[in-house]
Amino acid sequence: MANAATRHPIESASFMTNPVSMALGPYAFEAIGFHYDGLSRSVNTSWSDIEVAQRRNAQQWLGPTSDEVTIKGVLFPFEFGGQDSLDGVISAAEAGEPMMFVAGDAAAGMIYGYHTIQGVEEDRSFIDRAGIARRNAYQIKLKRYDGEVDASGVVGSLLSLLG
Repeated sequence: MANAATRHPIESASFMTNPVSMALGPYAFEAIGFHYDGLSRSVNTSWSDIEVAQRRNAQQWLGPTSDEVTIKGVLFPFEFGGQDSLDGVISAAEAGEPMMFVAGDAAAGMIYGYHTIQGVEEDRSFIDRAGIARRNAYQIKLKRYDGEVDASGVVGSLLSLLG
């Protein structure tokens, strides 16, 4: 992360006037700056085979086992900002706190529920003379969390979508 003296002025500027399409806790994915260009989701359930004489085994549904989301994006921190938000997501991952994950807008939103950050990968490239990456492709891996959480995060996530 660049220190305050070397950070481009746009990095510290607020882009909250840009449309927010998704939020992970307090981190809003916006049209410019901290944005994403892909999201994949994998929902898994478990079935158990029950042996039955003289025919195929019956199956009994045991319930959902996992709900995993991968968010992919590319930042251009010097030109559009966003690196501070990604660094915040990494800090949240290291703190181990589940966060509310929501997408859409006030008219057609989707509340995915609480998720834990399973990992963040960065691929920094186009390094300039000062050693600063001009491009940072990232991937954030989330997993649904059904345990107990502090409800104060819900309000912040929903308000960030409303702008």
